[in-house]
Amino acid sequence: MDFINQMEPTIDEREKKAMNEYLSSGGWLMEFKQTRNLENMIADFTGAKYCLMMPNGTLSLSVALMACGVCAGDEVIVPDYTMVATANAAELIGAKAVFADVARENLCMDYHAMVSAITPKTKAVIIVSMNGRYPDNIQKYINFCKERGLYIIEDAAQALGSRKNGVQIGRYGDIGSFSFSVPKIITTGQGGALITDDENLYNKIRLIRDFGREKGGSDNYLVKGWNFKFTDLQAVIGIEQMKKLPERIKRKKEMEELYRKLLADVKEIEWIKKNDKDELLWFFEILCEKREALQRYLKENGIGSRESYPPLHSEPAYGYNEKYPVTEEITQKVLWLPSTITLTDDQICYICSKIKQFYSGANDE
Repeated sequence: MDFINQMEPTIDEREKKAMNEYLSSGGWLMEFKQTRNLENMIADFTGAKYCLMMPNGTLSLSVALMACGVCAGDEVIVPDYTMVATANAAELIGAKAVFADVARENLCMDYHAMVSAITPKTKAVIIVSMNGRYPDNIQKYINFCKERGLYIIEDAAQALGSRKNGVQIGRYGDIGSFSFSVPKIITTGQGGALITDDENLYNKIRLIRDFGREKGGSDNYLVKGWNFKFTDLQAVIGIEQMKKLPERIKRKKEMEELYRKLLADVKEIEWIKKNDKDELLWFFEILCEKREALQRYLKENGIGSRESYPPLHSEPAYGYNEKYPVTEEITQKVLWLPSTITLTDDQICYICSKIKQFYSGANDE
């Protein structure tokens, strides 16, 4: 069996055909009609009123914060357990990322930790849907922030197609942000998108991402803005990827069910509980004992895996001295198993058999 990567993009003849047709049509590559078509598809799929494409998920979060009026010196609450882009997006515009610990049952920001982290300087909270999950009491988070006049940005980078209580994750707060980088369920290589139902925020985002100008091609600048536009070249790929999203969601759920079934009796492995059948896992993640040794054993048997994010507060980029016990515990145990959408049932069975062999002692020298 060929080496099984932990994740890889899936492109087929449909993307190739669409790209060839676009390039043959005389398209100018820059953002234009295909980008608008992709935005409409995402808005329709999520149920949002507005969608705007961005160069990547980091910039989309930064632009969302700027649209909400977050400035240098303001504070933004983010979970300690998340991809570094969440915190960096605040720091990029001169705000300070303030970390909050996560809840053990879902690995999302803990409600009480969020409340404790808020100061008079807090302007916004970024809620991260870790691996497509949300807390059961997510509305409590939303209500608390709204009552205190705090903006809520949803970093839903890992959650396109994942729903909580029937609502697409990314639609609970003021603005939702998605990522389309290579590991995501659909990809445009790099890319991001912001969704919102707020017309005022939509118009601010639209200005910020296009130099602040009144309309495309205009040299009248209403606000200070930047060139954060997308390209039709990427949008052509994204449109074909979006067409595949429903079938990918179905397949991801089948894959998760098989993984859980085959590893159910391995006592050294813990799955994070899902309380909503419509929550869609991005990566198939386990909390495991002897993680580094398991990784080595899997690699020796042609299986790729990936350790999860570190506690951001302790990384050299931040170097905070506070303690975040849940994050510090789980980041020593999280392992992401192969999660590519084209993974076959036979491959999943092989992966699980090797995990079982490892924990049965078959790898002992």
